[in-house]
Amino acid sequence: MKVIKTKKQRGSFLLRIAILSFAVYIVFALVNQQVQISERSQELAELQEQIRIQEIKNDDIKHSLEAGDEENSEYIERVAREDLNYARPGERVFVNIAGD
Repeated sequence: MKVIKTKKQRGSFLLRIAILSFAVYIVFALVNQQVQISERSQELAELQEQIRIQEIKNDDIKHSLEAGDEENSEYIERVAREDLNYARPGERVFVNIAGD
C-alpha cells in the first residue's frame, strides 16, 4: 500500500491570518464604537440637564414679567434702551458722532 503525501497549501495559512486580522479589526472597531456611544450618551445627559436648568430660569423670568411689577418693567426698559439700543415707538434717538 502506498502512502500519498499531500502538500500543505500555503493559501490556507494566509487565509487564516487574513481572517484573524479581520476579526481583530472588527473587535477593535466594535469596542471603539461602544466607547464613543457611552461618551455621547454622557454628553447628551449633560445637555439635557442644562436644558432643564434653562427652562426653569425661563419660567421664572416669564412669571416675573407676567406679574407686571413696576420695578421689573423699569429694569426691562433700561436694559432694552442701554444694552439693546431699543427706543419707544415715535421716539427720536440722537447719536453723538463726536465720540465723547
